[in-house]
Amino acid sequence: MTVEPCEEKTVVSGKMSSQIRLRLLPRARCMFDEPVQVKVAGLRSRQVVTVRARSTDEKGIVFSSSATYRADGGGEVDLERDPSLTGSYTGVEPMGLLWSMRADALHKRFHRTKSLNPHVVKFSVHEEEEEGRMLAEATNERLLIGDGVSRRMVKEGNVRGVLFTPPGRGPFPAVLDLYILGGGLSEKRASLLASRGFVVLTVVAYGYDDMPKKIKEVHLDYFEEAIQFLKKQDKVGSKGVGVISISKTGDLALSIASYLPSGQVEATVCINGCSANTLLPLYYKKRQILPALMVDLSKVIPTESGAFNCKNVLHNPLAEENKATLVPVEHAEGRFLFVASEDDLNWDSKAYMDMMVERLQRHGKDNFESVCYPGAGHHLEPPYGPYCPSSFHWVSGRPVLWGGEPRSHAAAEVQLWNKIQEFLKTQLSCDTTQTKAKL
Repeated sequence: MTVEPCEEKTVVSGKMSSQIRLRLLPRARCMFDEPVQVKVAGLRSRQVVTVRARSTDEKGIVFSSSATYRADGGGEVDLERDPSLTGSYTGVEPMGLLWSMRADALHKRFHRTKSLNPHVVKFSVHEEEEEGRMLAEATNERLLIGDGVSRRMVKEGNVRGVLFTPPGRGPFPAVLDLYILGGGLSEKRASLLASRGFVVLTVVAYGYDDMPKKIKEVHLDYFEEAIQFLKKQDKVGSKGVGVISISKTGDLALSIASYLPSGQVEATVCINGCSANTLLPLYYKKRQILPALMVDLSKVIPTESGAFNCKNVLHNPLAEENKATLVPVEHAEGRFLFVASEDDLNWDSKAYMDMMVERLQRHGKDNFESVCYPGAGHHLEPPYGPYCPSSFHWVSGRPVLWGGEPRSHAAAEVQLWNKIQEFLKTQLSCDTTQTKAKL
């Protein structure tokens, strides 16, 4: 990562003898998933100020946060040390200004999906008196793609997506990223993983870009083709690939690991997924292998905010009439990392994870690890993005609650992001000779 000086502007007050400085350390230009230390100096002893953060996403939605701090005896505020007294959060939260940012309109989710565009955050310091006059400001550029990481659009055979490759000779482990965002493609998680040493292919989750908008079925053959494409890349050293997924793509990832031939998938990360195949029937080799577990919209609960609670809308996969929709995870040879948010209001992720664990154990399998996050909501993503309590759901066609308490959710994202990288690096063994043969 190139080290660049902090872009900071100081507003000099006639009532002060020294300039006020707002610094972002160790640098103002960093990766999206890296923390920054926010420090203010040059204030009066014990002066109370408000520190604000503001950003605009790809759709033009403004997100902002604020917190009030009291300077120490030397006129300094350090967000790693000092507690927020009031505002978007309270207490010591070094990255609180980032995760607590909220949209200026109801039910809006933060969209930063294109990897080439940084997440730009404006930090500023304001007087508590005199109508919040600004004293200093600084700009934080939070990059989604690291120096030297290559990005290539993929349109080969049936595969549609974006391939990210780290700099250097490798070999690198390979990961297939399944991410549905309104039915479209998000590059954020894939580009960040590539910046951490993985070759990552993120694909249009339901197939080709020339397919009808309202598809009626999903074919595993598409994902098998994507995996074969990924394994052929020159810098890929892992024998099999990892698959990372969230929400609906979770059951797709489980099916990929369970049905594709031995050795193709070595590791699967399933974040808040379902234990059954949901919404659309699943096909492989021109044959339906799993029917779809459907929803009962009469169980949708409206709330005062206008968003709906959909936690219990899916039919029970364990009911006799629905058992055929359950993914036979006991057939998978690779390892699983199951992740569940205990306050998920999109559906009951914890219950579905328990079903998968029980099924594997019943079949004498121990090829899994599981982790639960109390207080976390549905959308567990790379850390330090704005927490989203509710937004439009592309399947239901209405705003829904995602669940979670902001502080707990933010902490879960930090812990999970580290755990995902550790899990994938451990399970995806790289073969140097295999990579040399490709080259």
